[in-house]
Order: sequence, then structure tokens, then C-alpha cells
Amino acid sequence: MFIQIIGVGKLKEKYLVLGIQEYAKRLTPYIKFQMVEVADEKAPDTLSEAEVSQVKDREGERILAHIKSEAHVVALAIGGQLWSSEELAAEINKLGTYGTSHVVFVIGGSHGLSDAVLRRAQRKLSFGRMTLPHQLMRLVLTEQVYRAVKINRGEPYHK
Repeated sequence: MFIQIIGVGKLKEKYLVLGIQEYAKRLTPYIKFQMVEVADEKAPDTLSEAEVSQVKDREGERILAHIKSEAHVVALAIGGQLWSSEELAAEINKLGTYGTSHVVFVIGGSHGLSDAVLRRAQRKLSFGRMTLPHQLMRLVLTEQVYRAVKINRGEPYHK
């Protein structure tokens, strides 16, 4: 199984980078894992709706350039489905069992994901109604992927 996480913007916070590196190292014996960063669009803090759409579209083009045609895409979106850790594990297990060996999770930038990226996604996943920084979501998602792998292997960790 090959799992990628594509996120918008460069992670600068050392504690987030170190956390992701730790979980990526833990995943190494089990799956191929890759974190991909795409450049965020530089824009002022206040934008019109049209400008926000343009920013998301440009970031979306960068995201889509990294997604292979055979990949199963899960977009993180506030309006997505809420899964427990066990449900995430079951989804990953089901995909692997039925021949989908490449799964891509996509985390948008501060304005979210473009319509094109959301259309490309087979599933939309939400971590709740709270807004979390997209940089922090990379660490949280990486930990949840590790937890899912451990659950699927029947190994202790997920308590």
C-alpha cells in the first residue's frame, strides 16, 4: 500500500515536522508513505470571493499535478464524512483488499480546496466541525494513518 498526503504550503514549525517524521518512520515497516508539499498562493489577508476562488484554483492545479490517475483520493473537507479511527482503518483495508494500492489524502490551504480537487476526490473526510490549522492537520492525519495501519494489523496502539 502506498499512502500519500498532499498539503498546501511549507511546514515551518519544527514540532510539526518532527512529529510527522516520527510517524512516517513508524510507518516504514508497513507501507510506503510520502508527504508532498505544494506551494501556497501568496495573497493578502483580505480577498474578495472571486480572489479566494482564484487562489484555490491555482493551489488546486498544483495538487492535481501530483495525483496519479489510478490513485484513490480522499479530500479533507469540513462537509465530509466523520469517521472513527476504526472506520478509517476499515476504509484503508477495504481499498487495499479490492486492488486500490495508492491512496492520496489531500489537505487544502487556508482557503480550502478548489472545486476541481473536490470533484477528483472519491471520498471527503472531516475531522469535525472545528477549524484546525492545515499544517496541524498533516500531523493529525499522519498519526491517524499510523493508527489505522496498527488497527488493521491487530497490533496494540489504538487505545
